[in-house]
Amino acid sequence: MDELISKITAAAGIDAEQAQNAVGTVLGFLQKEGPGEAVGELLAKIPGAEGLISQAEAAGGESGGGLMGALGGLMGGGAGGMMGLVGKLQGMGLDMSQMQSIGKTLIEHGKQIVGEDTMASITSSIPGMDQLG
Repeated sequence: MDELISKITAAAGIDAEQAQNAVGTVLGFLQKEGPGEAVGELLAKIPGAEGLISQAEAAGGESGGGLMGALGGLMGGGAGGMMGLVGKLQGMGLDMSQMQSIGKTLIEHGKQIVGEDTMASITSSIPGMDQLG
C-alpha cells in the first residue's frame, strides 16, 4: 500500500493523507459500482484496502460534494455514480487533473496485481470511468 500511495502522491502532487483518502474513496466506489468478483480480487491484493475504504467513509468520502455530487445523486448509479465520485474528490480539494493522475495510477497498479483483463472488466463496467483513467 505504501508504494501505491507514494506513486499517487508523486503523480498527483498531493500529500499522503489526501492520497489515502482519495484511494479509499475510489476503491469504495469500485466496490459499490463495479463487478463484485473482479473488484473483490483487486481489493484482496491491495493490503489495507478495506481499512482505507472505511477511513474514507468516516472522513466524509460518502457524503458527495458540491454540484457534481448532487447531480450524481439525482442520476443514480452508473454515470450518476461517477459524477458523485468526482464530486467527492472535488470536495477533498482535488482538481480534474489530479483525479485523472490518481485514476491512471490506480488502474496501472491494478493491472500489475490482477492483470489487464480483470482491470478492463472493472473499468468497462462503470460508465464514465474513463474520465479517471
